[in-house]
Amino acid sequence: MLPLDELRDRLMRRSCPKATRDAVWTELVKRARSEGATWTLACTGMALPALVSTARWLTSRYPGDPFDVQAEVLAGFIGAIATVDIDRPQVLPRLRWAAYRAGMAALFEALDAPTPVPPGFRSTPPAPPWGHPDLVLARAVREGVLTRTEADLIGSTRLEDVPVGRWAADHQVTVASAYKARQRAERHLTDYLRQPADPGDSTDPVADHVAAELSRPPAEQASQQVVNLRSRARTEQTKKVARAVSKKDSDSGLLQCGRSTPDRPETESSEVPRCA
Repeated sequence: MLPLDELRDRLMRRSCPKATRDAVWTELVKRARSEGATWTLACTGMALPALVSTARWLTSRYPGDPFDVQAEVLAGFIGAIATVDIDRPQVLPRLRWAAYRAGMAALFEALDAPTPVPPGFRSTPPAPPWGHPDLVLARAVREGVLTRTEADLIGSTRLEDVPVGRWAADHQVTVASAYKARQRAERHLTDYLRQPADPGDSTDPVADHVAAELSRPPAEQASQQVVNLRSRARTEQTKKVARAVSKKDSDSGLLQCGRSTPDRPETESSEVPRCA
């Protein structure tokens, strides 16, 4: 009979045969599966040096709260206890790689999230195109350029793909009258948007953007849409290639595992693909 901490120290010695390590870990996993929480906790304590090394490497690259990635590492390890094949060798390395993959998935998810804009994570102007066309219609109604009915006619038939005939039937007018009313309202709206910006509302970018789009030739609009799509694709590709990762405090992490950045985890077993 050996205390678990002493058993762990013996298993970590270089002189310990691999067959002995596998035999011990097979027994530990069997007890965790049959007896539950107590031996699951024992397995976690026995694997703590490996888990700390894995968590330290991941948290040094994690842009968010280090405890989030540590929780994923621990969850991946505990989940693998129930599924790892104990009839094959290298039980502990395969448990460790399951923990590593779970932490790496959390790292990738965090790096794919939008990066807050400094300083201070305050509100910033939205990326073009700004706002929503409904804001333009609401502003036109507020300033008396359009009536509420005219704004509803434009919004429903232009933005929501409602047929003019259906809108006319719902409002008990003829189709011809609806078309004429929309044409007249859109002419008023276009003239309004092409007027010089009000100095008291110079910070509103919505009308300027819409006016520029309306005054641009159709061919130029189509060309600009293609450029925007290509630019967006290059931006998405760049996000996946290079990410800015913030450093973490030296006292953060599982058992203060953020004190230094270790080498990558030891060479993976044959079960883990190289891309992991």
